[in-house]
Amino acid sequence: MTDARSSTHPPTRYLHRPQGRVAYDLQGDGPLVVLVPGMAELRSSYRFLAPALVAAGYTVATTDLRGHGDSDTTFTSYGDPETASDISALIDELGRPAVVVGNSLAAGAGVIAAAEHPGQVCGLVLVGPFVRNPRQPPGMRSLLRVLTAPPWVAGVWKAYLPTLYAGAKPADFAEYRAAVVAKLRQPGYGTAFSRTVRQTDHRSAEARLARVDTPVLVVMGERDPDFKDPAAEAAWIGETLRGEVVMVPDAGHYPHSQQPGRTAAAVLDFLARITTRA
Repeated sequence: MTDARSSTHPPTRYLHRPQGRVAYDLQGDGPLVVLVPGMAELRSSYRFLAPALVAAGYTVATTDLRGHGDSDTTFTSYGDPETASDISALIDELGRPAVVVGNSLAAGAGVIAAAEHPGQVCGLVLVGPFVRNPRQPPGMRSLLRVLTAPPWVAGVWKAYLPTLYAGAKPADFAEYRAAVVAKLRQPGYGTAFSRTVRQTDHRSAEARLARVDTPVLVVMGERDPDFKDPAAEAAWIGETLRGEVVMVPDAGHYPHSQQPGRTAAAVLDFLARITTRA
């Protein structure tokens, strides 16, 4: 099932899940790469990386999270295991193993999918990854829940999002932020995001780290504000998963859109070494 978004975008497709549909698009020809954004993000977060992968000869599926973007808001549960289940279902629908690229929450989901379904995931690229719960000051989680309550979450996120883009911002940042905020203001989407914040717990991803047996690339912005010491967190993840680490200068939580050239080069180098072409 598809519906065209515009002449410049691939058509939106829908993965049917028990409680609703998850939106994605598909383009290119070659080994499969699945791109999954983080909380509150749209799949157009990968608007720079996806074309670079397609041009290099990959099939690219770019998905929204459940309750985000063009996906339905009818889901009652959100978080790492739920996103991992959606990733696995999408790979199953597309009929062949994939390299999963996950940003933020979706990195933890990718870890779960790789641990639970090793035959489906032939590589992981973890971008600004949450694969364990961060250490937070007392009361911070409660404050975050208050700030992301549905009535005011769109305004709060509009003000907060620039801080996550510490360092360089893409030239179209204002346009992209406006699209994110507009989506959060649509009926149901603020509530879905609020539920995602409340229900997400990365302990489920951390518990499965030892079971991941696939090539891993960790991509971390040197200025990622979600981590007290981004380099130390990236090094720990790389060591734990026996993976490679690339630190991206002048980038925060979204190096794939803040430094697209550097990020694409790192991802393409990784893919060239782990994928087999027919």
